[in-house]
Amino acid sequence: MPPTLISPSENDYIIRGVDSNIRADGRGRLDYRQVILETGLITQASGSARCRLGEGTDVLVGVKVEFGAVELDGADEDVAEIKAKRGRVICNVECSPIASQQFAGRGADDFNNELTQMLDRVLNGPQSGLNLEKLCIIPGQHCWIVYIDAIVLDYAGNILDTIFMTTRAALYSTRIPKTIIQERGDGEIEFDILDDVEECERIEGWDKVPVAITLNKIGSRHIVDATPLEELTTEAKLLVTVNKDGKVCGLQKSGGGSIEPSLLIDMVQTGRSLGQSLIQSLDEMLQREENDINLKRAQKERKLGFFAAT
Repeated sequence: MPPTLISPSENDYIIRGVDSNIRADGRGRLDYRQVILETGLITQASGSARCRLGEGTDVLVGVKVEFGAVELDGADEDVAEIKAKRGRVICNVECSPIASQQFAGRGADDFNNELTQMLDRVLNGPQSGLNLEKLCIIPGQHCWIVYIDAIVLDYAGNILDTIFMTTRAALYSTRIPKTIIQERGDGEIEFDILDDVEECERIEGWDKVPVAITLNKIGSRHIVDATPLEELTTEAKLLVTVNKDGKVCGLQKSGGGSIEPSLLIDMVQTGRSLGQSLIQSLDEMLQREENDINLKRAQKERKLGFFAAT
């Protein structure tokens, strides 16, 4: 990606503002921009969601659940035994070149791969919360494969937090067809996939999927939900993934600067607290949206046929 520069006066202005707990857009150090969340936008997907931070970063995530084979290739005996009883999650993140000039050119591919690996590492690990064993249909043979595709439509900082929020919302809206297993004898097993939409189920453990909180060290302080200019002023970043129970699921430090031990502990505690409250807020938004959809659906059902004229 092409380098982006910031002038010394802008750098000093941001540092002084963060130190005084007054950022350029009027927020405090630990304030997020308004989160706008929508689900069910892609009709051909098993689940989808779109998340925007104010008028800035905009991410769309689509989830497609497909029938496939259990992955066994390249695994040693112990790992193969575990994978034989699990479904699969395959992630892909792409930053659209129209979102920012930073995403144009060959360097953007490396950035896309970095984001993809981060999301994949969280969702395929034990800290993801997803019950991958429930995605297995016949151990060692068939399973459900969950494809998660995220695209960054617009960029105004804090991209990872937005991707994780959108992915969690998309998994909330995802439904998997119900399967019925039948044993035919002689070790043969068959299964049927029900077409009834009402029989579809959510992915077990979606609510335990963590969100990411990116804390940016600027001067001797730290902030969340940084803008592009604030990210240029950042000396070091700490990514904290937190689930709804307040458990820290992962940490990753990036950037060339150092973080003092006392500040590191404070940043982790901040990420943990903010992550738990963010999940609660997101779940409330998702529940309100689902209630509104169910209410509209019930009103339409009551007006079918000649009753619509009354």
